[in-house]
Amino acid sequence: MKDISLEKPAGVLVKTTCVDYPGMLAGSFFLKGCNLRCPYCYNSDLVKEGSSNQNLSSLNELFNHLEKRQGILKGIAISGGEPLLSPYTKIIIKKAKELGYKIKLDTNGTLPEKLEELLSDKALIPDFIALDIKTSLSKYKSLICSGNSIYCKIDNFFEDSIGKSIRLLSSLSSESREFRTVLVPSLIGRDDIKNIASILPQNASWQFAQFKNENCLNPDFNKIIPYSDKEIQELVEYAQSFISGAQLR
Repeated sequence: MKDISLEKPAGVLVKTTCVDYPGMLAGSFFLKGCNLRCPYCYNSDLVKEGSSNQNLSSLNELFNHLEKRQGILKGIAISGGEPLLSPYTKIIIKKAKELGYKIKLDTNGTLPEKLEELLSDKALIPDFIALDIKTSLSKYKSLICSGNSIYCKIDNFFEDSIGKSIRLLSSLSSESREFRTVLVPSLIGRDDIKNIASILPQNASWQFAQFKNENCLNPDFNKIIPYSDKEIQELVEYAQSFISGAQLR
């Protein structure tokens, strides 16, 4: 940790947000680097190796902002990319807690051991965790995982790793976690909703979001027509038949 520079470009700083931390005026920091290649991802500059660091802020810039906004902002959302891959995440959590901020962590659930490290340390445990579930876990290998990824070569990797992360979050209070799914037509249908619902806690807050067909990591997804309002309503209502806390955000 002591060799990590606080001056290097590390992530995209959103100085003020009303949407990234539920019910709280917050800042957001989107850390560079991800172990998945979700075809609909719009944070492609954070995912692609060798992409420009032009718009990235350092940790010192983040901390200076948090110090200036004390008493105005109440929380900081740490996202990505996948923040559990980054050595900066623990540093951000510790500093933000020192400044009195609530911590929200966004994760894709593929690194349960790193998630468990945070949950087992009072100095690092986030106040709120959001876990993204992209589609049925059995489809990750073919639809979400990059072809040259080591994860694609491990049998049942996604079922085991994300399943464990869901169980870890299930042990937390329902007010301190949520599960999120983007309604991408090629990834989420009724069968996928049923499959995902079967592994979530019954008291889950399951937040759905509309798919936006713009700036997708896979350009082919820019051509996909999003679900209509009627179709979205039907899918969310179907999810509510399994998980009462399912809703469209």
